[in-house]
Amino acid sequence: MSSLNNININKLTVITVEHHSKIYEFQTLDEAMEWAKQLGEFVTIKFNDLEIAGKFGVDGISGGKFSNGELYTWKKRRRH
Repeated sequence: MSSLNNININKLTVITVEHHSKIYEFQTLDEAMEWAKQLGEFVTIKFNDLEIAGKFGVDGISGGKFSNGELYTWKKRRRH
């Protein structure tokens, strides 16, 4: 996500986060990402013709589990 910090924030209008078919609006990318991280669920962040989808705050999968200890399964991956 560090490459997102290089985006010219002054050109951003509204950042949206989609979660369970609901749209939430944020003024800054930092606010949107922090909210998504606290939510801890799969979301889609959209801004400036870019779209980022995922579960924020999860660094990766090791030993069949997310970094937060939650079990990773094929079914879970396909659900989103």
